[in-house]
Amino acid sequence: MERNLSEFKRKLQYEFQDQLIIEEALRHSSFVNEQNSTTVRDNERLEFLGDAVLNLVIGHILMKRFPDLKEGDLTRMRANLVNESQLAVIAQTIDLGFFILLGKGEAQTNGGEKKSILADALEAVIAAVYLDGGFDAAFTTIDCHFSKVLDSITIPTKSFDYKSQLQEKFQSNCGLIPHYSVVNETGPDHDKTFFIQVAIRDLKAEGSGKSKKTAEQDAAKKALEILAQETNGMPSGKDEKSAELED
Repeated sequence: MERNLSEFKRKLQYEFQDQLIIEEALRHSSFVNEQNSTTVRDNERLEFLGDAVLNLVIGHILMKRFPDLKEGDLTRMRANLVNESQLAVIAQTIDLGFFILLGKGEAQTNGGEKKSILADALEAVIAAVYLDGGFDAAFTTIDCHFSKVLDSITIPTKSFDYKSQLQEKFQSNCGLIPHYSVVNETGPDHDKTFFIQVAIRDLKAEGSGKSKKTAEQDAAKKALEILAQETNGMPSGKDEKSAELED
């Protein structure tokens, strides 16, 4: 168990102070039922707590990344991130199934590959991190291992697709296409913030976000806000294009 725990902690990227809490998180009920002990506990209580911690952290991250989305959209996005199938995929990236202690019957039927067992164990591990290191440790761990799937999220509603709105506005009036460029990146690899500038002729705006896609959307949104503040709220069309040709 010690060798396995050392390897697991390396994959999880978290060093536990309390060994007992992670051992409990990796104990399936089928294993505990086969033990002649009333003091050995399975991971179901930790699973209960981990579910709450995971929902809180993912909800926090989604609100920060998508400040314009309404409650219904955020709820649907969170549900897609914390369902059994998605949790099982995350669990597989750290080989969690290899480290779960299973009863003989579950082990013989490849219980370590079952989605339900993997998802429940991942929630238990998240609770173990929370109890061992506090909310910040749990937040960092979740953000790290969910980063790829979080970065792949696209904004679900067209009304929030500011890039398309900006491009359509300029293409239809000036025949121009906005250009996006990264002007800065801050933070560690697992928690970067990107700063991107959008430029169309003399219009420039800068946005930020936890992914390049989000930063581009933020930049486009701010460019649209600048346009809205102008007299007509629109590019000047043929006059602009003619001036460009005369140049």
